[in-house]
Amino acid sequence: MIITVPDTTATGIHMALVEARHNIGVASSMVFTMIVIADARNYERALEACHDAGREHPSRIILVTNGDHDGNRLDAEIRLGEEVPGEIISLHFHGELNDHRASVVLALLLPDSPVVAWWPGSAPDKPGEDQLGKLAIRRITDAMGSSRPRAAIERRARNYSPGDTDLTWTRLTPWRALLAAALDSYPATVTGVSVESAPNNAASMLLAAWLEDRLKVPVDRREGDKGIGITNVILTTTKGDIVIAREDGKMATFSAPGLPRRQVALRRRDIDALITEELRRLDVDDIFASAMRTLVGRCERDAGR
Repeated sequence: MIITVPDTTATGIHMALVEARHNIGVASSMVFTMIVIADARNYERALEACHDAGREHPSRIILVTNGDHDGNRLDAEIRLGEEVPGEIISLHFHGELNDHRASVVLALLLPDSPVVAWWPGSAPDKPGEDQLGKLAIRRITDAMGSSRPRAAIERRARNYSPGDTDLTWTRLTPWRALLAAALDSYPATVTGVSVESAPNNAASMLLAAWLEDRLKVPVDRREGDKGIGITNVILTTTKGDIVIAREDGKMATFSAPGLPRRQVALRRRDIDALITEELRRLDVDDIFASAMRTLVGRCERDAGR
C-alpha cells in the first residue's frame, strides 16, 4: 500500500500513518528507525535495499532525498502493509526545506528505540556532526559509493567517531574470516603481509590496516592491473607463504606449505546483503575503530615518504 501525502508537514505524515494503520490493521512491531539519506541518483536503489533489509529487520525506514519542485515544500510517500516489512516513509524536500530536514525527521522517529543513519552514496566528511547523523547511534557510510573511494575511506578514518562504520568494512567480512581461519588451521609466526587489489580500491586499504593492527607486522599494499576488488593476500610466515588469490570476484585459491591447493568461495556481495549484515549489530565496533586508527597512521606514513 502506497499513500501519497503532498505538500505536508511532520504532523500531516504522522496523521496519515495513524489512519493507514487503523484502516489496514498493521501491527507496529518495529525494532529501530533507519534514516537513509540518498540523492536522486541513488534513490531507487536505496529504496530496493530498504525493502530487503526490512525483511530481516522490521523497522521504520525514513528515506530522505532532495526534490526538484519549485518552491519550498515537503512531499511524502508512505509504504506499509503485508508486502512491506515495517514502514517506509519517503521524504522529498524541496527548496530551502532541505536545510531543515532534521526537525521533520526527529518528529517521525520511533520512541524509545535505536536510530541508524545510512548514506548509500556520497556522505558528509564528519557523519557524527551531520544534522541527521546526530540523531543516530550508528552511522553507516560507503566509501565505495564515492567517485574517489580511497580518499573517502581516508576521510572516514580521520573523522571517525564512535558509532561510525562503513560498508567497506562489511565487504571485508569474508576476507577477515578466511584469513583468521587460515592462521587457525596453519599456525605459524607471521613476519609480513602483502595485499594486492585493483586500482582505487578502498577495501584493500582497510584490510591492510586491520592486518597491521592485529598482527603487528609490516603490511605492504599494492595495486595491480588484473582482477576485481582485492585480488591477492600473502601472509609470509616462518614456515612459508600462505596465499589467498582471487581474480574473478567469486572464487579464491588457498595455498600453504605442505597443504594441497584448494578452492574456496569468496564472492563479492551486493549492497542488499551488506546493509542487512551491518544492521545485525548496533553497538560500537571496537575492532573497526582500531583498524581506522591504524589506517590514519598508514596514510600519514605514506604521505611522509
